[in-house]
Amino acid sequence: MLVNQIAVFLENRNGRICEFSRVLKEANINIQAMSIADTMEYGILRAITDDNAKAIEVLRANGFNTASTDLIGFKVEDRPGEMYKVLDILDKHNINIAYLYSFARAGAEKAVILLKVDDNEATKKILADNGINLIEENIL
Repeated sequence: MLVNQIAVFLENRNGRICEFSRVLKEANINIQAMSIADTMEYGILRAITDDNAKAIEVLRANGFNTASTDLIGFKVEDRPGEMYKVLDILDKHNINIAYLYSFARAGAEKAVILLKVDDNEATKKILADNGINLIEENIL
């Protein structure tokens, strides 16, 4: 299963992330995961919410530039070397990773890794063929 995320392009100025979260709060949308990459002029906020379609709609209505992307999600044991094991498999198959982020809930035994790659279907097959636990349900 693929995990859908939204990307929001933000000007790098005070209060812009707060404004993003306010718009979602007022629409009763829960932010489940979030990552931000920045430059001097702008940032790319990537998020998974409990309703990405509605989030995109309300963000656009409030002047935010948004896009939607599908990511591959998988789970690993939350211990040293587990991410390396998966990244090594992908490297040996020449899979380029555009970006990734990961998270583990407090007390959870597994970490969730989300990847942006060029070919989702080929990558999912490689991971499944190597026994990697792909996300098959709501991740959060």
